Formats: sequence, C-alpha cells, structure tokens
Amino acid sequence: MQAELVKKIREKSARITVVGLGRVGLPIAVFFANSGYHVVGVDNNKDIVEALSKPRFSSKEPGIQELARQMVKIGRLEATTEVAKAVKSTNIVIICVQTPLNKSADPDLSYLKKACATVAKSLSKGKLVILESTVPPETTRKFVAPILEKESKLKCGEDFWLVHCPERIAPGRAIQELTENARIVGGFDTESAKIAAELLDKVTKGPVLVTDCTTAEVAKLAENTFRDVNIAYANELALICEHIGVDAVRAIKIANTHPRVNIHNPGCGVGGPCLTKDPYLLLHSMGKDFSSKIIASSRKLNDEMPEHAVHSLLKILKETDRDIKKLRIAVLGVAYKGQVDDATSSPAKSIVHKLMDLGASVEVYDPYCKETFGAKKASSVTSAVKGKDCVLIEADHDLFKNLNLGELKSVMRENPIIIDCRRIIDVAKAKKYGFVYAGTGYGSAEVR
Repeated sequence: MQAELVKKIREKSARITVVGLGRVGLPIAVFFANSGYHVVGVDNNKDIVEALSKPRFSSKEPGIQELARQMVKIGRLEATTEVAKAVKSTNIVIICVQTPLNKSADPDLSYLKKACATVAKSLSKGKLVILESTVPPETTRKFVAPILEKESKLKCGEDFWLVHCPERIAPGRAIQELTENARIVGGFDTESAKIAAELLDKVTKGPVLVTDCTTAEVAKLAENTFRDVNIAYANELALICEHIGVDAVRAIKIANTHPRVNIHNPGCGVGGPCLTKDPYLLLHSMGKDFSSKIIASSRKLNDEMPEHAVHSLLKILKETDRDIKKLRIAVLGVAYKGQVDDATSSPAKSIVHKLMDLGASVEVYDPYCKETFGAKKASSVTSAVKGKDCVLIEADHDLFKNLNLGELKSVMRENPIIIDCRRIIDVAKAKKYGFVYAGTGYGSAEVR
C-alpha cells in the first residue's frame, strides 16, 4: 500500500482532500492544485464553497484569487460540503480546522474532533491523513489517532498513515511561504513520516524536516511562543526606557548590532490568530498545577500594553489640564499588524473600548480592515483626523508610515497629540509641526 501511494504522489496522480477552507486551508488547497494535484476543498460553509466554484471568486490573500480561478477553470480544484464523498474519492486528507481557545484560555478541540470523526467514517486503507491545524502537544497521538481508529475500525500506522505538518504561513505571504519555507513532518510512525515527506518534497523548495508528531507539535508552538515572549521583553524594556528617559527604539537598534542579539519591536500589544493562542496551547500540556515563570507572564504583559497606550494619553492630558470626555480621537488601524485585514485579538479592541468608556469621541480608519469595535468608521486618513485632538496609531500599515504631518496638523484642533503605539512616526518632525508626542518606549530622543 505504501509503495502504491508513493507512486501516485510522485506521478502527481494522488488526489487530495482539504478539510476546512479558512485562513490556512484555502491557500493550501490552491497551492497543491497549482503544484499539479487534483484537490477537493471541503467546508461546511456553503457560501465559501459556492464562491470558490464561481469565476468571480475573490480573496484578499495575494496570489490566491487568480490561482484559484485558474485551478477551478482547468478542473484541478473543486469545492464541496460533502466530506464523505470527498474523502472516499481521494488518497490524501489534509485537516485544517480551527482550534480556538475557550473563555478559560483552554484549547477548544471540538471542531477538530468533529472533523476527524467525519473523515474517519469514510476513511479506507492506504490513505494518508495530514493534520495541519495547530494543536497542543500529544494531540495527534492521543486525540486524533484514537478518533480516526475508532470511527474507521482501521489501525493507524498499518491500515492508514497519520502525520502532523503544522502550518507556518503568514497572512499576505501564504503562497510564497508554502513554496519556499522549510516544512515540518511529524509522523505518527516512521512510515507515515516518509510518505508525507515524499509529498512535501515534491511541492516545496525549502527543506523538509522529519521528526515525530509530538516534537512537531512542540516545535510549531515554540516558534510563536518565542515571538510572543520576545515581544514581551521588548515591551518591558520599553516601559523601563520610558521611566528613565531613554528611547527604547534607539537602544534596541544599538543592542541588535550584537551578532547574537535580536530584540523584537515594542508596541501596544500582540494580536492575530496565533501568537495570542499558541503559548496557551503549549502550556496546556503541563496541567493546571504547573506555574509558568516566563510564558504566562509574557502573555499577561502583552495583554496589558493596550492599557499602557491609553495611559500615555491620559498622562499628557493631565499634564496639559485637558478632559478626556471632551477629546476627539482618531485611531489609525484596527488590524493586529500592518498590511493585513485581520482584527483577531487586535490591541485596537481594548484601546477603542477603553477610550469610549472614558467618554472620548472615537473614530477609526483602517485601509484594510472593516472592523470598528463600536467606534465610528472614517473613509480616509484625512476624514478620520479632521477636527480631532489626538491621533493614536495602532497598526503599522505602510500608509501610516508616510503620513504628511503638516497636512494632519492643518486639519486638526489646537495642540494636537500623537500617540505612536508602533513607533513609525519621526519624532523630530512631529515636534517640529507642533504635535505633543508620546510613543511606546519613547523616553527621550536627545543625546545627553
């Protein structure tokens, strides 16, 4: 059976089912179709399935829209809501469903459980199942494999093969990173890993790193947890620099000239579907009795940074004897980071809600994102800042990095304020045009 599947993979006659056509699943489905395989995308959302099947299908992910249209047109990509039919007709099943956190910050694996049970009912001998979803350690071996075996009446590693290949793509670069990045193959057993490595070796330019499934799970979570912890360090360093009168951005830039130092940028918090979740998935395996000394503290610090951004404004208001309830504020950016349209766990949510709770009038503008978090939405930067007392920059979109401060000053009220959460504004220029400036980690820009 193994030789037969490997032969189909090499000939690209193997058919692939991708379960879940969301942020990860859709790019993966399009990527494999463009790589020469016939792909069936499955989702329980009829609107997504119908849209993908139409010539006018659209996607904000660069490269996906045109590729998807081409693949559908030549018959290499199709979409359906029927999981059973798709699984029966294909050789490889890739599961890409969400694994969110519940209100207690514990992983909700209900979507994964349902997907695995549904796939298993149509699973037959000789198929490869690939789990792409990000999961807590030991999920593949102790959660996914037992469900697949129970529902299919087959033996994992003997009748079918199972691997964990965690996604490692960033929004806006999905196709590029699927093509070029190193891929991790975590096998339930050696045979499973070899088959999956054969598949990925045919479609990626980067190295294929083979290990066991639990190590693969930890490696994926470690990547994003490292970034979250590093950002927390940068944020704490920023708070220290503010207190002692040093510019953290300058200090970090100098520190990073050391060949073994790479401090991330400070900001107003961490957002997105991964960095705010993956540290909790990693800690989940330790149980409630484990007291995290670094990871949990980093999460807490990053979650507190939106409050710090608001505090920076309140400090200025106190020093200038101004009332927050009379303030008109423009928040530029609600996405969790620059050049994306995703507001998942964005620091902007806490910032906007806090400002409105304090009685300020808030208007937001984001060229990518439709979310407003309850504030009024502006149609442009100019309309957002016109008649405002304060500009708070939440997202580091390129558009905001090139703001014309002279024009902004001319349409704002007297004594305008800039709260630069992302440190993308030239401090000297801001002060030259008469702005009262505060930025994350900005203690002083003067050489003393």
